Amino acid sequence: MKIDAHQHFWVYNEEELGWLDESMATLRRDFLPGNLEHSLRSRRYNGCVAVQAAQTVRETEFLLGLADENLLILGVVGWVDLASDMAEEQLERFSTNPKFKGVRHVVQAEPEGFMLQPSFLRGIGLLEQFELTYDILVYPWQMEEAYELAGRFPNQMFVIDHMAKPAIKDHLMEPWTTDMRRLASLDNVWCKLSGLVTEADTSDWTVGDFEPYVELVLNEFDADRVMVGSDWPVCLVGGTYDDVMESYEFFGELLPSEDRDRLLGGTAAEFYSLE
Repeated sequence: MKIDAHQHFWVYNEEELGWLDESMATLRRDFLPGNLEHSLRSRRYNGCVAVQAAQTVRETEFLLGLADENLLILGVVGWVDLASDMAEEQLERFSTNPKFKGVRHVVQAEPEGFMLQPSFLRGIGLLEQFELTYDILVYPWQMEEAYELAGRFPNQMFVIDHMAKPAIKDHLMEPWTTDMRRLASLDNVWCKLSGLVTEADTSDWTVGDFEPYVELVLNEFDADRVMVGSDWPVCLVGGTYDDVMESYEFFGELLPSEDRDRLLGGTAAEFYSLE
């Protein structure tokens, strides 16, 4: 089974999707499963994981509704207000839908210390009882805090989105390398090979730009804890769906067949408990 482990769907709303700045102005429109299905199928992917893009419960409801109507959406990583007193109630309600697989917060937009505040930690502590994963979306400067968060919950499954957004455009490896190795040392942390196009020169990137970063992740996590995701439609600012997925699949071709199968779907199916 091949699974695209990271995609977004939305009906454009400026208030909820204000992070789509001028550099992403072409994305200020609707992106729905029908816009993607041909590309997904043409590359022989069986389905995808839809990940939140807005910090609203309404969007989580929207994504779960899409998943109920579209077989290509195998799972949903939604948003709930983990730092609020409503967190347990929201998690319990959404968990009645078998396609609700995990939670994400756009931590990259939050100040230092956000992940370690007591209210947020309390919310993270609720996820295990609902058998939910957590997607960590951070910049490199937040990786040390992410390490501490994951270390506090050794039984909670975490995945680092977009390889923590390394400085590919500037060809910088440190301190990202050191921090990624620390995160990989935690058995409860996985990593997504995704979102690299937007961290490179979106007008002039090559697979070679990604190579040192991807090699390090594959060496430190192994294919057992790495999954591939297009980050569609955000990836479109740097190329077509085929351009992006071909660049990521290139690294799979360098692996033994069993590891390649895990990278391109098996790991995501296991991590998110996808059917």
